[in-house]
Amino acid sequence: MASIEPLMGPESYKSYVISQPLATHWRRATCEEVGCDKFANGWRVRVEGLPAEQLNAVRNSGRSYQELRVADGETYLDFAAGQPCFSTTQHRAPLGKAPLYLVRDGDTRGNPRGTRARLHQRPDFWVEDFAEHQQTLADAQRQG
Repeated sequence: MASIEPLMGPESYKSYVISQPLATHWRRATCEEVGCDKFANGWRVRVEGLPAEQLNAVRNSGRSYQELRVADGETYLDFAAGQPCFSTTQHRAPLGKAPLYLVRDGDTRGNPRGTRARLHQRPDFWVEDFAEHQQTLADAQRQG
């Protein structure tokens, strides 16, 4: 999908963001905690085409599996349900912290003035800021 080219420079825009950064709002979680489909149902890894070092890592991972030969050149390692998947280090669970309600100068192209983001302490303040900004834009458009 192509993006729409902005009509003005990034200094003419504001970005309203609700953020929950990984570093402060999430923690590592187990497969079971996040409802991992592979943990619940098991999974297969095709042997052919897998680099030797990855295949050795999979075979020596401590996870139980059965080798399933479907045809010549088509072999799978079939992992039973109830054991951690190979993406377990990527699973995250929320810490339950409130999101950050931010207003930044600029847009996806950046913040050319280098101004600091404004952090609203309450979501309703963020909404009010957004509404006031929208009204300012509508007024400017009406005036030409």
